[in-house]
Amino acid sequence: MVAMQKGVARGIFSNEAGLGSAPIASATAKTNEPARQGLVTMTGNFFDTIIICTCTGLAVVITGSWNIGLEGVAVTTNAFQAGLPFLPSGVASFALMLCLVFFAFTTILGWNFYSERCLEYLTGGKAWATKVFRWLYIAAVFVGPYMTLSAVWTLADIFNGLMALPNIIALLALSGVVAKETKDYFTRMKKGGAVEIKK
Repeated sequence: MVAMQKGVARGIFSNEAGLGSAPIASATAKTNEPARQGLVTMTGNFFDTIIICTCTGLAVVITGSWNIGLEGVAVTTNAFQAGLPFLPSGVASFALMLCLVFFAFTTILGWNFYSERCLEYLTGGKAWATKVFRWLYIAAVFVGPYMTLSAVWTLADIFNGLMALPNIIALLALSGVVAKETKDYFTRMKKGGAVEIKK
């Protein structure tokens, strides 16, 4: 049960499936087909979870890095160093560090974008609210590195859970609409590949 709980928590942290954050980015896309945009958005979860996370997990398990008392990024670093013996250990560590830098930077920018769009919606686009939020967000970026790893994971799990609850309720309420739109899209595609929404 603990393994499942940790797996689900880390998986949601990784791909954000079910949190309702990806639709914020998808809503900015210029498309005539919401169903097609939804299908394109779903590919992100596939690549992130099925390909990248599976490869990382297999590397950690096969090399035995999970069972030597390491935590956090040290587990993956050790797995890459042990799994790529033809490379100097520094090269594997540098490659992983580079990936983490880009992941962290894009995560900071992405969540800032999501947060600002939500705040604009809630405040009716008040500029002062966005400015205050940006300063608070920057402060959080500087505070975060001084927190313990367990505190960071605990906060992430709590906030992800708080985001998931209203989104799951909305998903259940809108499931009929989503199924109808998707079925309509595939029906029109089979009949001739029409991409315009019916008026």
